[in-house]
Amino acid sequence: MRILQIIPSISLVYGGPSQMVRGLATALAGQNIDVTILTTNSNGDTGQLPLDVPLIEPVTENGYQIRYFPCAPFRRYKFSLDLLQWLYRHASEFDLAHLHALFSPIISGAAMVARSRNLPYILRPLGTLDPADLQKKKQLKQVYTALWERENIAKAAAIHFTSQEEARVSDRFGLNTKDLIIPLGVNLIENPPKIDARAQLGIPQDKFMVLFLSRIEPKKGLDLLLPALASLLPQGLDFHLVLAGSNPQAPEYEAKIRAEIEASPLATRTTMPGFVREPLKSALLKQADLFVLPSYYENFGIAVAEAMAAGTAVCISRGVYIWEDVENADAGWVCHQDLADLIRVLAEAVANPDVCRQRGLRGQEYARKHYSWPAIARETINAYEEILQSRRES
Repeated sequence: MRILQIIPSISLVYGGPSQMVRGLATALAGQNIDVTILTTNSNGDTGQLPLDVPLIEPVTENGYQIRYFPCAPFRRYKFSLDLLQWLYRHASEFDLAHLHALFSPIISGAAMVARSRNLPYILRPLGTLDPADLQKKKQLKQVYTALWERENIAKAAAIHFTSQEEARVSDRFGLNTKDLIIPLGVNLIENPPKIDARAQLGIPQDKFMVLFLSRIEPKKGLDLLLPALASLLPQGLDFHLVLAGSNPQAPEYEAKIRAEIEASPLATRTTMPGFVREPLKSALLKQADLFVLPSYYENFGIAVAEAMAAGTAVCISRGVYIWEDVENADAGWVCHQDLADLIRVLAEAVANPDVCRQRGLRGQEYARKHYSWPAIARETINAYEEILQSRRES
């Protein structure tokens, strides 16, 4: 089976959509699937220089191939005419394409090319069909949908959602679609960390560590988390918050959060290390007592799955769409998206470190069975085979 994975950009930093596509390609290759990734040399966030990588020629990586194409003529939108031309010439050499994005010119073009070359394709919307996300640039998205995206969705072999909740809330614009529910994969963190995150950040070993590790943006629920944690202090609950993450596209919001913390009772109990890379990231996930993410909406919540894979209890809102998995696994605490409920669950968690450890172990076992890359690869291959068999029989 020969599979194309197409994504607008794939940063050399292992995180976000890049993590999913690279991880999936590696896992599929481990199951003897021939995988090629097509992407551009864009380095993700606005203002970054293009990746210094070979262009168009295949690069072998962890058992699969990746081809980078120059962004042109619309570099700002991660568009590549060269990529679409290559796809048109070589589409017949592949069995299926897995497209990772919506409202992306390069992905919209790839879907159109795939249809013209009779190549079946799966669309993964990355949360962009969530009603809350559709409100961003609403009028532009309505025009874009009418011109291109509605037809692309209608003719897709399937839509790949990463959680049941994402599928339930997503708007298909009145279309009936074949839905695949396949979670994102994570690497299990079972061995002791290579470094001591607490020592590196100056956090006492016996201090209860609350970890937030995500992009710093309004949808993450920091407007709930910070006052909720501050309200625990008069209750005599002791902890240290590590607020790890950044937002190169909205530095003013990150600065606002820093200023709020510095002016609050959390100032002496908070460390903000910025964007963290390995091995500090894994060490934080492993050594934290509680991982928190009270987002207003997350189509999956990869950092939550990573915390579970590290054996750390999680505290999330129902806006993180794998909340049902957390409840079913008894891997932590789930709350509604309001301050009072978040205070309630945080107080219970911080007051009970032994319970946190027990729930963390249950979460790790759940992640091993459902989020490990071998498990994700098996689910994905089964979906590919079902789609191809259906086409052969039609």
